[in-house]
Amino acid sequence: MHDDDPHPAGATPFSGPTHFPFEALRRFPDVEAENLQAYDVTDRLLAARGLDLAEARGLSGPEIAVIGDAYGAITLQLAAAGLSGVRVHQDLATGRSALAANAAALGLAGTFHAHELDAGLLAGGRLVLAQLPRGLAELEEVADAVARWAAPDAELVAGGRLKHMTLAMNDVLRTHFSDVRAGLAVQKSRLLAATGSLPVPEVPPFPVCVRHDDAGLTLCAHGGAFAGPRLDIGTRYLLGFLDRVPDGDAVDLGCGTGALAVAYALRHPSARVVATDRSAAAVRSARATVEANGLAGRVTVEHDDAAASLPEAAADVVLLNPPFHLGATVHAGAGLKLIGAAGRVLRPGGELWCVANSHLDYRSALRRAVGPTEVLGRDRKFTVTRSVRRVTKGKAASA
Repeated sequence: MHDDDPHPAGATPFSGPTHFPFEALRRFPDVEAENLQAYDVTDRLLAARGLDLAEARGLSGPEIAVIGDAYGAITLQLAAAGLSGVRVHQDLATGRSALAANAAALGLAGTFHAHELDAGLLAGGRLVLAQLPRGLAELEEVADAVARWAAPDAELVAGGRLKHMTLAMNDVLRTHFSDVRAGLAVQKSRLLAATGSLPVPEVPPFPVCVRHDDAGLTLCAHGGAFAGPRLDIGTRYLLGFLDRVPDGDAVDLGCGTGALAVAYALRHPSARVVATDRSAAAVRSARATVEANGLAGRVTVEHDDAAASLPEAAADVVLLNPPFHLGATVHAGAGLKLIGAAGRVLRPGGELWCVANSHLDYRSALRRAVGPTEVLGRDRKFTVTRSVRRVTKGKAASA
């Protein structure tokens, strides 16, 4: 990626509907805060480039796919310019809800079609606009999908913030496209353009499955899943306490690739287990993990936001390894939201077993949302706690 590239991926970065009401976009139901926006410069660059290419190539809305549009800024700019029927894939359940809400607020409901990362999203597509994921594995899966399912003359335009972009991203794209070009940097963002799709293997490269004999399970992961098929160290630490966790109806809240749900189900053969995550990549990974460990029918995996699909007081046990960031921003909001959800879905007397980075010290939040909390273990990085759900007359957890 060089500023003096003779073949920039876009020379008119802010053409198109400059009157688009960006400030009207919201992140809700995702965490909202003063330092968290619902759009960025890359969204504007991608939409502007998409509009230029759609006009130059005579593309209709259904010939355009959008990947990684966090809260709808790209999709809705295209819709506002008259491109109806754009196909869109968003990983997060919260992003999908935010896009629908933003579309309704702007009078643009029904102007796009939501899809998973599959042939339905890309078949016949001639232009794909994508926010660059930070992980190379996720980019590999996106590039493979575009080369596999989109039209032979499709162009992939992917953009990101300079601080998160590396030359390795160009290399990943070159494994799937014959021509990869970098555009000029604009306000600390840049676009990459890839054309000339190369042959792909008959079997898609994801999910990747790895056996972990020390933990007694196999983990499977799609490209966008946190930690990939590895067993992250926080989860591994909590696994050491599972023999002390009681039997019952269990929820793996923010399940990732499904390690805790599967490990619990293997230790408790009669238990019913629900795993839930807001990431579609995590959900697809967890479902593959369930299949790989022979637990289909015993463990159910749901794509939702903070166990929203589950009723109150539905679980005897909740297992939780909460995230400490939102995208690229370090923020405790996602973890606090999941702790609150645990208090909602636990039955009186039910237990939340949580592993978290020790510096976050969630104990006061756990006491407020769930009930009495004790520390069961602590190492250099992580703390494991056990909280018991106790309901007062006002149905609030007691400290």
